[in-house]
Amino acid sequence: MAEEFDKYGFPDGKRYSSFVGYFKRIYGERLQKIVLDAGFTCPNRDGKVGRGGCTYCDNAAFHPSYSTAGKSLHQQLDEGIEFHKVRYRTTAHYLAYFQSYSNTYAPLERLKELYEEALSHPDVVGIVIGTRPDCVDEHKLDYLAQLARSPFPDGSPHRPFASPLVIVEYGIESCYDQVLDRINRGHDFPTARKAVQMTAERGLDVGAHFILGLPGETRQMMLDACALINDLPLRSVKFHQLQIVKGTRMEAEYARCPDDFERFSLEEYIDFFVDMLERLRPDLYIERFAGEVPPRFVNETPWGLIRNVELLRLLDTRLEERGTWQGRLTDI
Repeated sequence: MAEEFDKYGFPDGKRYSSFVGYFKRIYGERLQKIVLDAGFTCPNRDGKVGRGGCTYCDNAAFHPSYSTAGKSLHQQLDEGIEFHKVRYRTTAHYLAYFQSYSNTYAPLERLKELYEEALSHPDVVGIVIGTRPDCVDEHKLDYLAQLARSPFPDGSPHRPFASPLVIVEYGIESCYDQVLDRINRGHDFPTARKAVQMTAERGLDVGAHFILGLPGETRQMMLDACALINDLPLRSVKFHQLQIVKGTRMEAEYARCPDDFERFSLEEYIDFFVDMLERLRPDLYIERFAGEVPPRFVNETPWGLIRNVELLRLLDTRLEERGTWQGRLTDI
């Protein structure tokens, strides 16, 4: 049976396309992301699309303490590098990760200033841009494609790459319009599909983010969504289980309608994600399959304080126990 999945060349002896070590395999060294808050907002908050944001959202629950909008990008990068050096002492180069809110939601000239400011940091070799599918257009994507082919803005000859790495990550969250509408997302799935296609057509790496367990989305719907995800020209995907953050509108909705939510025990989630992996195309890198929100932001931690390394070990074990692998049930 091993020969059946070995043909896919999964890294590090895995049974799926693990993103861990991806940059080292592709670029010859580990590249650590440094999360930045560049002061962006969101069209679903400022009235352009909606007010109040997505019903599950509290952005403070998803970024580290060094990432604060009042600090300059270089200060955030310096502090982030010092933070990560404790764990990753041999890392020499970093990716500036524009994460908070919608990081293409500004005029193009402002985006150029921010991206090029981050790339002028001597230890930064690329940018990762987290954004919404309705916050890009052809002009912005053309600029990003040009940026990925151009020398670094400070002209430094000491970086290991001739031009920056540029990666775009879209928050898609669900493939179903009725679910997106219920969580007040403010865009539909065709908008997400178009944005991913436009980005990939320009030769840029594209990632996407999905939440498992949103209200009104059954487990069968999540499994069926794998076919829709497979059709997108994505390089990588992030998944995480829904975590209901205190003070959000979703907290109140869950209190009213708990039966509308699919909730997973840890064992159920591992098994369910194996079911998903079997349906995802084998060349799609899995950057994350579960998430952690700091305990102070949630009312319950049903999985305890389990760390990501243990989650990965459980996933590896369950794949082996079931004798299965990513893409086993696809035609690819």
